[in-house]
Amino acid sequence: MRQGQRLVSMVEVAIMAAIAIVFNHLTPFQLWPNGGSITLSMVPIVAVAFRRGVKPGLMCGLLTGALLIALGGTVVHPVQAALDYPIAFAAVGLAGWVRLSEGRSRQRQLWLIGLGVLVAGGIRYLAHVASGVVFFSEYAGNQPVLLYSLGYNATFMVPEVLITLAVCGGVYWTAPQLLWRRERRG
Repeated sequence: MRQGQRLVSMVEVAIMAAIAIVFNHLTPFQLWPNGGSITLSMVPIVAVAFRRGVKPGLMCGLLTGALLIALGGTVVHPVQAALDYPIAFAAVGLAGWVRLSEGRSRQRQLWLIGLGVLVAGGIRYLAHVASGVVFFSEYAGNQPVLLYSLGYNATFMVPEVLITLAVCGGVYWTAPQLLWRRERRG
């Protein structure tokens, strides 16, 4: 039974990574000249993290980031590519440190969803900021590089995190079992 559960988890990670890729490419808000967009790509990764835990969440994000590079991500340096893609998206999987389960009040679960998404989104944001400071400093002009990177990355990360919160909250409100932790048995 344990082997079967592992297989189901791996399939779910792969499917949700594919959905995240599709969501990343279906963005009406590609307004930023140096990369970044507002998408729903965090939602499937967060869903895996809530359902399966941190490790599958990290794997889903890592796979998503690696595939985004392979499908034409902006790469100016290998470290920048790692920060902006596999590391940033793997960070979204950290939302899995929050455990949603049957039996807790709805309000408490919604708070946990918010906490998980905010922490994971914040860590992803920091990966993008680090990349911006090191590899995109020439765009800062007269502004301090750190301030430029913080501001630039906030313009797409804040809306994306808020959208992810709204979608995950809506999913939990209408079908909470889709986000509850799936325990391994056997």
